[in-house]
Amino acid sequence: MRRFRIVDSSARPGHGKGFTLIELMIVVAIISILAMIAIPSYQNYITRSNRSVAKQFMLSVASKQEQYVLDARQYAATIAALNLTAPAEVATRYTFSLAACAAPCTTYAITATAIGSQIGDGNLTLDNLGTKSPVDKWQN
Repeated sequence: MRRFRIVDSSARPGHGKGFTLIELMIVVAIISILAMIAIPSYQNYITRSNRSVAKQFMLSVASKQEQYVLDARQYAATIAALNLTAPAEVATRYTFSLAACAAPCTTYAITATAIGSQIGDGNLTLDNLGTKSPVDKWQN
């Protein structure tokens, strides 16, 4: 009677456990391609998110300006006069200002000036007539 022996193929010399250099290079190449796609998309998402927070703050300044004009018969000359401060998440990305006006202020223009990593996105403006510019930045 013949007996068969089962031999473990991983026990043979030269066939150790692990990855070959080619397999490792393929994985690195795939990860690199995915990173080339994901990183710019993530940066665009962060830029749009910061812009959205800035627009929300500008709209709240405009709302406060309308309340202020009912009480004082003129618009506030500074954002500080409205008891508002910029949200912390965009304070390093935008500086907010009201256009200078002579008393009595009958108009206003809020400007969010992009700084730091947000510069490539550009500035935002909103005035007392509700005019928003640039228009494409306010649509999304």
